[in-house]
Amino acid sequence: MKNIAIIGSGSWGVALAIHLAKMGHNVKIWSFSEEEADLINQQRKCKFLPNVKIPENIACYNFYKEVIKGADLILQVTPSKFTRNIVKEYKQYVDVKNQPIVVCSKGIEKETSLTLDEVILEEIPNARIGALSGPSHAEEVSIAIPTVLVIASKDEILKELVQNTFMNETMRIYTSNDIKGVELGGALKNIIAFCAGVAAGIGFGDNTFAALITRGLVEIRKLGVALGGEKDTFYGLSGLGDLIVTCLSEHSRNRKAGFLIGQGKTIEETKKEVGMTIESIDNIEIAKELSDKLHLELPILNTVYDILYHNLEPKKAVEQLMTRQKKQED
Repeated sequence: MKNIAIIGSGSWGVALAIHLAKMGHNVKIWSFSEEEADLINQQRKCKFLPNVKIPENIACYNFYKEVIKGADLILQVTPSKFTRNIVKEYKQYVDVKNQPIVVCSKGIEKETSLTLDEVILEEIPNARIGALSGPSHAEEVSIAIPTVLVIASKDEILKELVQNTFMNETMRIYTSNDIKGVELGGALKNIIAFCAGVAAGIGFGDNTFAALITRGLVEIRKLGVALGGEKDTFYGLSGLGDLIVTCLSEHSRNRKAGFLIGQGKTIEETKKEVGMTIESIDNIEIAKELSDKLHLELPILNTVYDILYHNLEPKKAVEQLMTRQKKQED
């Protein structure tokens, strides 16, 4: 039995809490919202997972110190754009040697283009750090649908701790040394999932989704390797695996956002209707900036960027992609 601190009370943070609590661990969640904490503590509910009952060995607080004190493991599960400021607020309470931090969010910091493990290490230079990623929807993890994830870290003890803490008959954890590749795969796949949503919104079918996943993976791999990830990582759970689940499932908020754009909604209308953080919209802007800087040819990324920021009509965008200059598959 472990004491687990979860920083973030969104759907993924609560789903992980439910999984860990059912395994017998004691779980404390930090939430910025008193309303969410009261809902979890008093009604044993989560507004993002309305059909799930919260186990009794989960408690939610609005104070970092109470959550982090005595924790064997800290899970960072807040949207990427809030990561740095939140870590700045709680770093004073972290016992660096004895409390590893595992990034469970997916994204890249917009202002610096850093992966989230790098953001945390800038704020807590000696932190023991890892990243947990892979094909997983909170809605399914919260009801014990079999799920397979990967923990990436240079810290062998941390990887073993995560495996021992999380693994049971409904969750399997593999390990990786490529934290950069695992984080980038998780962040960049959201862009292609958004594109899949656009295609669905237009009314396209399976042929289009298969093409997007395949050619999208090529673009993720190119950019990810250029930024320091290992090529093989992008064919694993945090790359191809996560790409498949987010492109094809209606659970995906990134796919849903793309679907609304494909139907003609504006970015602001889309954000309002989805109601949760849409990492892909931020990541598209960051990835475009990075690919231009690295002089990479990423036509899907360039086209979806033009849809969002240059008012390119989605059907016209597809036509442009399909009629590009002929080339050999890479």
